[in-house]
Amino acid sequence: MSKFYFLLWLHWAFRLSISTFIYGSFFAILITLFLYIKQGLPTLTAEVYTALFDIWSFWFLILGNIALLLALFRGMKYIFNTCHNSYVLELFSCENEESKELIESVGYGDLVKVWRKWFMLLIWITGAQMVIALALSAIFISNESIFTWFNIYSLYGFILVAGYLSFIIFSAKCKRVRIKKC
Repeated sequence: MSKFYFLLWLHWAFRLSISTFIYGSFFAILITLFLYIKQGLPTLTAEVYTALFDIWSFWFLILGNIALLLALFRGMKYIFNTCHNSYVLELFSCENEESKELIESVGYGDLVKVWRKWFMLLIWITGAQMVIALALSAIFISNESIFTWFNIYSLYGFILVAGYLSFIIFSAKCKRVRIKKC
């Protein structure tokens, strides 16, 4: 069973990372192109390339966070009905035992309630990890600022670790989600 969770998490983490990079890059390219066109399409020189790259990297860091939220929602669809190590995570239509039926083709409309529960679980686990990391850094690091290690990359690492733990807890606590042998 632990191999199932690891493979599910690995598939999810890879898809999340690639999707976040692609969405963030796409939105940053759109803004960069918009600004380039708004400036009157200057001749492409080394300075203009450097400026365009600086604009893209600035917007990528900002829009990458929004892209992460989009990728978290869209990536939830692909964890269901995919066999990993002879197990599959299934999503059911209703929490009532009488009217519960398996959703064969999971759509984004089916995910809204389940995603909210999972997202809140992900937030709580990430927050708990950050509190533990803050306490450990206060004990073992003798800097005057205990948040020197905290940046978007460490937060992304916390989210990835929380994703693994959330799949274990989520499949046990959510009534609409079940694990079945495939």
